[in-house]
Amino acid sequence: MPLLIVGLGIVVLLILIMKFNLNTFISLVVVSFLIALALGMPVDQIVKTIEAGMGGTLGGIALVFGLGAILGKLIADAGGAQRIAMTLIDKFGEKRIQWAVVAAGFILGIALFFEVGLVLLIPIVYQISKQINKSFLWLGLPMTTALSVTHAFLPPHPGPTVIAQEYGANVGMVLVYGFIIAIPTVIIAGPLFTKIARKYAPSAFEKTPTGSMASIGDAKQFKLEDTPSFAISAFTALFPVILMAISTIVSLLRDSETDNAFFDFVAMIGSPSTVMLISVLLAVYTMGVARKIPMKDLMKSAENSVAAIGMMLLILGAGGSLKQVLIDGGVGDYVAQIFEGSTISPLILAWLIAALIRLAQGSATVAALTTAGLVLPMMVGTDVNVELMVLATGAGSIIASHVNDTGFWIVKESFGLTMKETFATWTVLETLISVCGLVFVLALSMFV
Repeated sequence: MPLLIVGLGIVVLLILIMKFNLNTFISLVVVSFLIALALGMPVDQIVKTIEAGMGGTLGGIALVFGLGAILGKLIADAGGAQRIAMTLIDKFGEKRIQWAVVAAGFILGIALFFEVGLVLLIPIVYQISKQINKSFLWLGLPMTTALSVTHAFLPPHPGPTVIAQEYGANVGMVLVYGFIIAIPTVIIAGPLFTKIARKYAPSAFEKTPTGSMASIGDAKQFKLEDTPSFAISAFTALFPVILMAISTIVSLLRDSETDNAFFDFVAMIGSPSTVMLISVLLAVYTMGVARKIPMKDLMKSAENSVAAIGMMLLILGAGGSLKQVLIDGGVGDYVAQIFEGSTISPLILAWLIAALIRLAQGSATVAALTTAGLVLPMMVGTDVNVELMVLATGAGSIIASHVNDTGFWIVKESFGLTMKETFATWTVLETLISVCGLVFVLALSMFV
């Protein structure tokens, strides 16, 4: 019965969003109330549960999410992102141009949210495709692969950061394992898949859209000499990863029984919120102050970036509310009872549940949050690696992007594709990333 209630709740969520075009945040809150009532939760506890779920989720990620948006905007508005992309393309040469775009997408994807990366890179890739007379999608699809993979597997992106928080995983180790999984996944689902897709969906690669760029916003173009150097731009974009990596390495050297202020300080510096704050302060200097850009202009960029993600933060919080309702309503315990004594690996189970929820409601982050609420009880008493659980959940949560996913429409409009072409390229691509992620997680679990 609890699973039927959850299933009906997801159907109602889809109807509210897709049929009645109700805002996703409002729909999630409404469905959270409905599911809570249907599960028989005490009426006087429902509001407290929903508020606790939202507060608990936003309390852990609001700083990371907000500061991450500011970091990406500062790098973009200063021309640093354009410098990274154009320098890599120049160094790789025209024959390896596709790999240059993948590398640019991967580097920028570490610091930028998926949508921000697309808005930033697609106009640049489009111009490159015109200059060298190559298919726009042939260059763009591997670039979106890199952005999607970093978004799914690498902190400080909200998805893996939120899941790590829910599972109590070490974010630094998630980052280390995420890199190990991300690199081969990008290669397989990026350039290699593009060669196959070009054969079975040739029409998508033959077109040269002219008006589709307007749908994702205008990207400011710079003269190369007016942008920051490649070294400074890349260092600023990668600084969050560098800080997290240093913190993780130092923490591995720590004796668990040692109470040392130095290690405590390093752990604080390496937390996602602190990392992003320091990275933003660095970007204010490297992308602004050092280039004589007025602080007023820098803060305008910061304000614009935060304003753009306000609704996204509310949606994340509402997803946390739904997760908390499922936990307090006993759904997780019920699922745990069903799989009690099951021989299915918790890693596979987390991936499968996240994939099913993703297919049903579209949001990768909501799928991940909901999955966390369902599988947490099943992890008790097992020796499963929680960092790999984070990655398995993240892999499942991005499977088969389709019409209920905003990313589906962004890609469709950006590349000027038909529905059929978008399903044949983007949907298959996301599924391949998801499956590769699971396979590499399972392989890594044999060694860690």
